[in-house]
Amino acid sequence: MPEILSPEAVAFVTDLNRRFRPRRDELLAARAARRGEIAAGGTLDFLPETAEIRAGDWTVPAAPADLSDRRVEITGPTERKMTINALNSGAKVWLADLEDANTPHWDNVVGGQQNLYDAIRRTVSLKTEKKTYELGEGPYPTIVMRPRGWHLDERHLQVDDAPAVGALVDFGLYFFHNAAELVSRGSGPYFYLPKMESHREAALWNDVFTYAQETLGIPVGTIRATVLIETIPAAFEMDEILWALRPHIAGLNAGRWDYLFSIIKYFRDNPAMVLPDRAAVTMTAPFMRAYTELLVSTCHRRGAFAMGGMAAFIPSRRDPAVNEVAFAKVREDKEREAGDGFDGSWVAHPDLVPLCFAAFQNTNQLDRTRADVTVTAAQLLDVASLGAVVTEAGLRSNVSVALQYLEAWLRGNGAVAINNLMEDAATAEISRSQVWQWIHNGVLLDDGTPITAELVARFEDEELRKIDQPAGNRFAEARKLFERVALADDFADFLTTAAYDSID
Repeated sequence: MPEILSPEAVAFVTDLNRRFRPRRDELLAARAARRGEIAAGGTLDFLPETAEIRAGDWTVPAAPADLSDRRVEITGPTERKMTINALNSGAKVWLADLEDANTPHWDNVVGGQQNLYDAIRRTVSLKTEKKTYELGEGPYPTIVMRPRGWHLDERHLQVDDAPAVGALVDFGLYFFHNAAELVSRGSGPYFYLPKMESHREAALWNDVFTYAQETLGIPVGTIRATVLIETIPAAFEMDEILWALRPHIAGLNAGRWDYLFSIIKYFRDNPAMVLPDRAAVTMTAPFMRAYTELLVSTCHRRGAFAMGGMAAFIPSRRDPAVNEVAFAKVREDKEREAGDGFDGSWVAHPDLVPLCFAAFQNTNQLDRTRADVTVTAAQLLDVASLGAVVTEAGLRSNVSVALQYLEAWLRGNGAVAINNLMEDAATAEISRSQVWQWIHNGVLLDDGTPITAELVARFEDEELRKIDQPAGNRFAEARKLFERVALADDFADFLTTAAYDSID
């Protein structure tokens, strides 16, 4: 078994940090400054200084063979059992998640790298008291790894007496141990890149990729990346992000849940941008249609894949009626994405793989350039037309989901099945940020009740009494954390950074 934290691997990660951490820090400062402009009454629009890129006639490189069929992608953490189940799922791609479906407990960070190492070499297995998990005969999904976003640090690995950049730790260890092996197997090091807010952040990733390939003797362009468009500022820079990563880009993904969170976060001071119950914000909402149609048309004009969003439903083993209703909703969602021109989509559970394949009959739809699509800045920002109706059930759901997710997160589980849905950090962010937004904008429930910190505290008491709390649980800590990120006067940019100091 290899030593994931070998001196050579750590030296590689250290080198990446010394070269690129200062620039990362500058870009995070630029994020804060841009958000400050919004708070002062500014707005978002397409960048005038990059108009030539948007108007230009250019395309991205063709996808490698094992990344050319992306009709069904299964997502999940790099926990060992999940790794085996994902590889046996029949999906075309496994998004091996070191980000939102994972937690940054050090054991998860290092253990996930070990599991990926074994998965790539087809040696991964797991024996428990109840069952032995092994790989089937295949074929297996192509592995696309998602590192942490630029904003997260890794205190367990210090570089010059400062925490390393989490994204560079995840990328560096994976690339160092697996790039050459993947190439020898006819594949390559492929990545999903999360949480970016500008094409300058994409350009930083491009420079990291180029340097890493040159340093380890991997041909430049072997890396391929798919960028999640899951922040509202990035929606205005899709062409620019593709351009910035052009030697390495494979496509864009509509990261719907973090996108909604980003809208709440960015416009949290604006009463006209208040979102209603999370369940009421569907992909057919006008501003979400604008976002997805712009993504498809931008990608296909450039020859890049357009990937759809997550179907988070977890089938019930006890209630066929629940499954019947949920499967119908998932089928409708995937058929809509396929009809819009997406090249594939995400599922969270192996049972949804056949359903997604049925919706995506064509291997890809790159020839559907959607020249009919024209999207304006006003359409991307038209939240008000949806109508901000908030119900008691919606508020209670946010409180309950956030508490249950945070409790599991503190114990090291970043992907949690709650009410037959797979909740991860993105969906928990929506839950807690909506509570903050509703309180600070004086929103009323549909029955006229003001949403206040006192009301939320009462709902916390009541919802916690409904939850099974076995010995050793961390609900007391979860409640304190929830109140820190949902009820405090200041807004925590990410609950994961707020929670990081509470874990090993």
